Amino acid sequence: MTERTFVDSNILIYAHDKDAGPKQRIAALRLNELWKHGAGVISPQVMQEFYVNATRKLSVPLSKQEAQDILVDFSPWCIATTMSEVYSACQIEDEARINFWDALIVASACTAGATRILSEDMNHGQEISGVRIENPFAELAKD
Repeated sequence: MTERTFVDSNILIYAHDKDAGPKQRIAALRLNELWKHGAGVISPQVMQEFYVNATRKLSVPLSKQEAQDILVDFSPWCIATTMSEVYSACQIEDEARINFWDALIVASACTAGATRILSEDMNHGQEISGVRIENPFAELAKD
């Protein structure tokens, strides 16, 4: 079984952005692998960020219905965010010197038992609170 992996909103967005070029293909492949192994995890925060950005900020935005259908599809991956994660995020923010929203993702990943986070917005290779950050597009930056 593949290790539990928390997915940041940017990965979901790229997977559904027809104008994202190679990032779309990479993101879709990573999500498909997680589906295959039952290893994907997301939080309500990620779902909210996905919906807002996918329907408003893409060059060709998804319709609200398309975005809602994707939310339904990914709802089995969604874990609850409680005040416990919020409190943990406050500590992680200071300890790791990252912004609060990224710290909340780390706290949620920890609660879900994830060992890695797929994100373009965090530092590739960094380990925070026992969770490794992976940027699936890191190889593209080298080209």
